[in-house]
Amino acid sequence: MKKRIFVAGGAGYIGSVVTNELLKSNYQVTVYDNLSKGHKSSIPKNAKFIKGDILDRRKLERTFKETRYDAIILFAGRIEVGVSMEDPGVFYLNNVVGSFTLVETAIANGIKKIVFSSSAGVYASKDTPLVETDLIGPASVYGHTKRITEEVLSWYNKTLGLRYAALRYFNAAGATPPDRGEAHQPETHLIPLVLQVALGQRKNIKIFGNDYPTPDGTCVRDYIHVLDLASAHILALKALDKQDNLVCNLGNGEGYSVKEVIETAREVCKHEIKAIVAPRRPGDNAILVANASKAKKILGWKPNVPDLKDIISSAWEWHKSHPKGY
Repeated sequence: MKKRIFVAGGAGYIGSVVTNELLKSNYQVTVYDNLSKGHKSSIPKNAKFIKGDILDRRKLERTFKETRYDAIILFAGRIEVGVSMEDPGVFYLNNVVGSFTLVETAIANGIKKIVFSSSAGVYASKDTPLVETDLIGPASVYGHTKRITEEVLSWYNKTLGLRYAALRYFNAAGATPPDRGEAHQPETHLIPLVLQVALGQRKNIKIFGNDYPTPDGTCVRDYIHVLDLASAHILALKALDKQDNLVCNLGNGEGYSVKEVIETAREVCKHEIKAIVAPRRPGDNAILVANASKAKKILGWKPNVPDLKDIISSAWEWHKSHPKGY
């Protein structure tokens, strides 16, 4: 019998790609999403869809009583770092209370496996690639909400036997043309914003700060293709059959500055892409680069699209065919 997976936030950018890869790997998938940020059109046709909110315990109770699920993958989080510093309550409500509500309802209905979409934002900034034992020190409310949820999962593991994997993403990027790409409202991620300039949808790209302690003064990030993230989720699901908790970084181990990303996009798009320097944005770490050796060793995972130019090329192909998003 096929295993049934409940994907909370499966209409979002990463969630929809993971859902599609789960279906290709012979899982039955139910997508649960309130569509506040996700897109119904991105949900694969073979997935069941339930419109619902992770804060709605009654609906979750009904859903879990109607169908027995083998595991949950938890996306369904607000992700805008800058917005989290302006409106923290929304993030604590959705990302913390919502996640807790889902976990508590799952446990009450006999679901004992959860793969959680965490973030490199839980770490303090560091000049060298981060390992899972490095200092925890979120620089934003967003990162703090992810850290709190990790701690909730850890305590449910210790007290009630919940099996969980917390996958600490670095910067998800790229697309799976022709179907799925990155289109948030509002858009806050660097690569799609840069591509909007190349499409003539905005006049320039803002560089938030050029005085960071990095080689060119701009923030440095590790970019990982969304398909590589998806493969890690499937491997993590399988790993939870044998172990009861897992915390792993997911990244390529290479850092690229904001200026380097813009220059690579210029090369891919054959477009000038005007950039202007703006003041620093609250909540941004100077450097976040992954050491993903743990995921490679324990999960047998490896990134198949590690090159930044290839990542941006896949995103550009999708954005050209979807200039207005979904």
